[in-house]
Amino acid sequence: MKELEIYKNLKVVVTGSTGFKGSWLCFWLSSLKSNVVGIALKPEPGSVIFDQLGLKKKIKQIYLDINNFEKLNKVIKKEKPDIIFHLAAQSIVSLSFLKPTETIMTNVLGSTNILETVRRNKVKNLVYITSDKCYLNDGRSTAYYENDILGGEDPYSVSKACAELVFQTYFNSLLINSEKLNYATTRAGNVIGGGDMKKDRIVPDVIKSLKYNTELVIRSPDSTRPWQHVLEPLSGYLLLGSLLINKKLSYKLKPNWNFGPSTTNCKTVLQVTKKIISIWGTKKNITIKSNKKFKEAGLLMLNNKKAKKELNWSPKLSFDETILMTVDWYKSFFKRKNIERVSAEQIQYFSSK
Repeated sequence: MKELEIYKNLKVVVTGSTGFKGSWLCFWLSSLKSNVVGIALKPEPGSVIFDQLGLKKKIKQIYLDINNFEKLNKVIKKEKPDIIFHLAAQSIVSLSFLKPTETIMTNVLGSTNILETVRRNKVKNLVYITSDKCYLNDGRSTAYYENDILGGEDPYSVSKACAELVFQTYFNSLLINSEKLNYATTRAGNVIGGGDMKKDRIVPDVIKSLKYNTELVIRSPDSTRPWQHVLEPLSGYLLLGSLLINKKLSYKLKPNWNFGPSTTNCKTVLQVTKKIISIWGTKKNITIKSNKKFKEAGLLMLNNKKAKKELNWSPKLSFDETILMTVDWYKSFFKRKNIERVSAEQIQYFSSK
């Protein structure tokens, strides 16, 4: 992707750099020869992606909580980044029911801290990542556009909707903008790929069950999601960021962007589970247990028309390719293969499509 050559030698801050998406983004930026500064909490117990990608040697990692504004602001003031990619978040829906205060604190106040340090230090460019769950799910069978109503019934969705509203406030009232767009917010959901080990996510739950031969339990088997490989939205973030840096986007454009897969990648949880089992190459009984402790949306799709028109971005991977690349990564990990090489090859394959 020729547009991404601009990242060479740029100072890039990535919040949430020890997480699943953040680690992949840091690895990709490192391959583009960026000077990457990661801001995040230390990797969670059981997390493997940050270490497996060798990021300790590839980036400058700073461990801090984005809820601590003074420490965060001190880092940004010192580093003077050309662009910030803000991914740090409490990202598990089920955990938001157990820890609603922590979820809202990090996803709303933490994100506000990012915007405030951008304002105070006059950071030139920002890509601010939230989630497709920021949209108020009204039960529709069609996709959501960037100008649809924000909201939610669960703590996680509400926190992401609030993060978007805070962004709107800063964008419209507090951040100094030129005639070109410098700051943008992005929405993507149900991102899968190698390295995610978090609990209550369907792909790692299935993979762990297959690897360790434990009971495979799924909830909401008929829930339909727009499954996309992690490289899909990351390519959108990077492309959007490059256009912000190059001042290619008019300020007249709304700063909100959807990055979702094609409609053919919208599959049920049960379909995804069966596909993973099939590619893994084994047989496995599936236990279905409904979880009434928290409510999940039955269908949630994003409309990509704006990104296709204004950014020339579109998803590249089919559903089969998405699952195959994901399973291949985990198999390589369990076989103790060189994960840096495997991940670099997946980025190269994706970029060549």
